[in-house]
Amino acid sequence: MLSFDLTPPSAQQRAAIEATLSADERHVLLAHGTEAPFCGVFLDNHRDGTYTCRFCGLPLFRSSAKFDSGTGWPSFFQPFDARHIRRVRDTSYGMTRVEEVCARCGSHLGHVFPDGPPPTGERHCLNSVSLQFAEQGEALPDVLGRGPPEGQVLP
Repeated sequence: MLSFDLTPPSAQQRAAIEATLSADERHVLLAHGTEAPFCGVFLDNHRDGTYTCRFCGLPLFRSSAKFDSGTGWPSFFQPFDARHIRRVRDTSYGMTRVEEVCARCGSHLGHVFPDGPPPTGERHCLNSVSLQFAEQGEALPDVLGRGPPEGQVLP
């Protein structure tokens, strides 16, 4: 298994990345917003590859774990590496849910629910604007300029 550096971006790196974000990306990633259902660019993406954090580039989910949940957001049953996702209790809007944020940069990704398919029974319901996609055989993004873990192109 590849080992990725989970050290958060520096204040300078964070400011530089924030300057590149669209208004929608800022709303979702930084203000814990949600994009409208059935409109995200990755909802109907069926290519093989890896979904990474839009903010810092950390690998989050493999396409092989993606499924059609019918909810209007890209959904996955298992993360790339459980250490890459941090779960946070979310009591906003009169509900109790489990928010998912990137373990490296803290950006809001979406929520996880206990109604997914086997083998995990989880539905990681994500915002497309929280993600980037690296097609199989392409190098993963190196947003923080830390260099790739050995190999970095994933099988």
